[in-house]
Amino acid sequence: MAKFRTNHIKQGSGSSFGCVTPLILFGMVIGLLWAIKKYPNFFNQFFDLDEEIINFPDTEVKDYEAETLFFLPSSESKAIIRHKHYALAYNEQHEVAEWVAYELTRDQLNQNRVRREDNYRSDPKVKTESATSRDYSGSGYDRGHLLPVGDRKFSFEAMDETFFMSNISPQVRNFNSGIWRELEEDVRDWARKYRKVYVVTGPVLKGRPKERIGRNKVSVPRRFYKVILDISDPELKGIGFIIPNEVSDKELQEYAVAIDEVEALTGIDFFPDLMEDDLEKELESEFDTELWDFDLRRYETRINVWNVR
Repeated sequence: MAKFRTNHIKQGSGSSFGCVTPLILFGMVIGLLWAIKKYPNFFNQFFDLDEEIINFPDTEVKDYEAETLFFLPSSESKAIIRHKHYALAYNEQHEVAEWVAYELTRDQLNQNRVRREDNYRSDPKVKTESATSRDYSGSGYDRGHLLPVGDRKFSFEAMDETFFMSNISPQVRNFNSGIWRELEEDVRDWARKYRKVYVVTGPVLKGRPKERIGRNKVSVPRRFYKVILDISDPELKGIGFIIPNEVSDKELQEYAVAIDEVEALTGIDFFPDLMEDDLEKELESEFDTELWDFDLRRYETRINVWNVR
């Protein structure tokens, strides 16, 4: 199984500057701070930093190092964006992400929850410019999150990143607040139970969209997918979902499929560098809904409340 690597940079105590005037001392401190920021690798050898810094390289996936591996699925567009708390591949033709990938852990969900603040805005890291919130105005579609807000409420920074429009896709209202919401909440339950899960989610972009909306002609997907992988001992397992972008009264289990089926539909290799090939083949080719706890009361709430709002 792939090993996750971290970069550690340590910080220690400062130095004594002797008898200098306050003005000169202030200038020296400012200069030193600028130099540390400008040339961090040079100063690493002199300072013992406690802070753990995550690097986001711009080249090959295999060089991507972080405390949690975002594992970076394959991408047709090659427009891979790395935010601090998730990664995505942006499809300019459709003005939505091909996929959003992240790790969800029990520790993240058990931290204090910050208050939601809706700060929808264009993603400055998309070189071709992302869709805007105005594209959705009057369209009749929700600004549907791919990485849900509820998965990133452990800090304001993490929560705020979910409002980049590159993480948003047009969703039918009672799909977004119905079966999609139910699946998101079930995934959080699984992360709590299994300690850590890997998630990749996005719209199915193969075939013609329902329609296009806004000035940027944002594609309205006909279906969305989500794949979830648990590679924590003792029971490794994976599961996928392909769900039509419409209100549904069916149980979530009826949309469950093997991860291989989602890969065949989307053309995406979801976990190319996360684990050994034999293990990847085994986990992606089969699934068992009995290994995943689905909340029956949540399903009933969807049918009786969420779907009829």
